[in-house]
Amino acid sequence: MRSGLERPEIQDRIREIIDALFINIPSGVGSHRKDLRLDAGQERKVLMKGAQWAVDQGYGRWEDLEHIEERGRIPDADPEFVSSKALDRGRAQLGTLGSGNHFVEVGYVAEVYDEGLAGALGLRKDQVTVIVHTGSRGLGHQVCDDYIRVMLQAAQRYGIELPDKQLCCAPIGSKEGREYLAAMACAANFAFANRQIITHWVRETFEQVLRMSPRTLQLDLIYDVCHNIAKLETHEVNGRKRRLCVHRKGATRAFPPHHPDVPDDYKEIGQPVLIPGDMGRYSYVLVGTQRALQETFGSTCHGAGRLLSRHQAKKSAHGRSVTQELEAKGIYVRAASRATIVEEIPEAYKDVSDVVDVVHGAGISKKIVKLKPLGVIKG
Repeated sequence: MRSGLERPEIQDRIREIIDALFINIPSGVGSHRKDLRLDAGQERKVLMKGAQWAVDQGYGRWEDLEHIEERGRIPDADPEFVSSKALDRGRAQLGTLGSGNHFVEVGYVAEVYDEGLAGALGLRKDQVTVIVHTGSRGLGHQVCDDYIRVMLQAAQRYGIELPDKQLCCAPIGSKEGREYLAAMACAANFAFANRQIITHWVRETFEQVLRMSPRTLQLDLIYDVCHNIAKLETHEVNGRKRRLCVHRKGATRAFPPHHPDVPDDYKEIGQPVLIPGDMGRYSYVLVGTQRALQETFGSTCHGAGRLLSRHQAKKSAHGRSVTQELEAKGIYVRAASRATIVEEIPEAYKDVSDVVDVVHGAGISKKIVKLKPLGVIKG
């Protein structure tokens, strides 16, 4: 999200903002919000309608949907193929951040690389921004667990040799393949709804702390894009258009200008691409390119990638106060547990600027601005 605020307007109030966000957005393992519990019928609608359900319930604005991949709803979702265990896990977790590398980050535009493209995204130097990174919570995790068992059996049935069990799979047109895609679409729609609700609570929190109107704050959604998802898309292969299943794992969509799936507001510049780094350094906003469509099925990376495992990160952080280290850099962090902070120390990740320079240099996305964090909430 972009805002109508400049960094000096919130610099001295970042603790208030982050503390309020931490209260208003449940985070951590098993987190839930008591005033948003779904019954079975409501949950089914969330899985079918995604962010559209959230907006319909008053969480956000209809214009937000124009800036969400697939307008916040993957078609062909069918809750019949989601297990009762997955449904039970998801019912109390809508509107929650979760744990691990999920976060809400308040920052600002530190550098602008292309004034024209930045202006088309409504971004300028020193402007306050917010990034939300979370997904389908326990529901999506359970869908994955359930279908790993299904796919292991299916791979044997269809004579597919697996170099690793986690690569278990089935033909898309098979019963198992069709049912998994329908269940995965449900999880994706849950994630869209989840982020939309959190977006609404971010806006409410800024209004509450700064005592400003929505018109003054101008907390507008630039883009919401998936990663770790398989989608049916049309691409050109050897000069012929084909309908393909594109699985972006550790990757995100990067469609070029004038692609039919790019929102009207961005038709001339291409789809916004979001590549977050770690809580101690920076993140980037880019746009998709024609070369990405030609060479990578319209894809680019979605983050820096880990250098240290969570166990290695804990060893590296032993005896240190990571929160104080970050505060010395001007970054205020709140987390549900110390364990999350030490697992997510900045040096556990590659320097995202190196990664972004590679994708920019390869021409599969074009960097527009660098964002630096002022405050972060973690799970």
